[in-house]
Amino acid sequence: MTFQRRILLFATAVLLLAAVGVVAVLRASSRAEEKDHARAGGPRISAGAVSLAPGGGGRRIVFRNMAWGPHRDELATVPAGAPEGDRTASGVSCLRFHAAGGTGVCLRADRSGVQDGYQAVVLDARLKEVAAHPLQGVPTRARVSPGGHLAAWTVFVGGDSYAGTNFSTRTSVLDLRTGRLDASLEDFTILKDGKPYRSADVNFWGVTFAADERTFYATLATGGRTQLVRGDVGARTVTTLRENVECPSLSPDGTRVVFKKRVPGLPAEAPWRLYALDLASGAETPLGEERSVDDQVVWTDDRTVVYALPGDFGADLYSVPADGSGAPTRLMDSALAPAFLG
Repeated sequence: MTFQRRILLFATAVLLLAAVGVVAVLRASSRAEEKDHARAGGPRISAGAVSLAPGGGGRRIVFRNMAWGPHRDELATVPAGAPEGDRTASGVSCLRFHAAGGTGVCLRADRSGVQDGYQAVVLDARLKEVAAHPLQGVPTRARVSPGGHLAAWTVFVGGDSYAGTNFSTRTSVLDLRTGRLDASLEDFTILKDGKPYRSADVNFWGVTFAADERTFYATLATGGRTQLVRGDVGARTVTTLRENVECPSLSPDGTRVVFKKRVPGLPAEAPWRLYALDLASGAETPLGEERSVDDQVVWTDDRTVVYALPGDFGADLYSVPADGSGAPTRLMDSALAPAFLG
């Protein structure tokens, strides 16, 4: 093959690769622009005021709107009794969100610097920013305590999925009464099997708070196993309680947690089933949802939990009784990260 022919082939290959790249960029751009336009049959959404106040506006759901259109990713609200009704969008965009006691935490993209990053933003009842903290990873979990005095968030600092073992997380807890930020639960004293425990592979995620505004539960991973832990914000300690518990969510009456449990025999990419754990007796009950749920459920009351599953336009919300009875019911299309308020 002559030198000129080699040059011609090389130039042709470069042009083909460039063309493929341009097509990919154009397709991605077209897809992004498509998401800015409401789809036929989707929910009706209009701009308006959204409140996180405990009693304001009656019983309602505040959530991340995933429906295509100009209000995609904004916090929106609907009456709890009409979850598929018209939505009111706030103009505040979040990737992860939770609220309670008149306080919200919004994990959002931050494009104010040289490089894009993420922030944890504390919101008041009118969705006004109270405080902002930079995040050292990709947002994945957020929780506010029932009284609105504590906030927690988890980010991926390595990897991007809980399904495998090759990931690293960082979980922070903020006390809004004092302004103290515990940047990582890994700095807390760990009591495992009654003894102090330290290991370089410790990860925490999935915080859920008790009504006393001090106690919390969370997942601790170490040695290839996950543990349910009970934590004390004041004492800065966590104590292991039980193996194979991930993303616990404490019931409003404080007696049970619903969590995702790895079940042998399920696919590696979809290994979980939802279970309820009675904290006093230790009894576990499988819930009626048989699909793999990679989410931290939210309680609507002492009887029902809500969670997200992948949908055609991002995620949809489902509900199921927390006592193992019944079957899952679709609650809302194109929605994520709900908080039940009022």
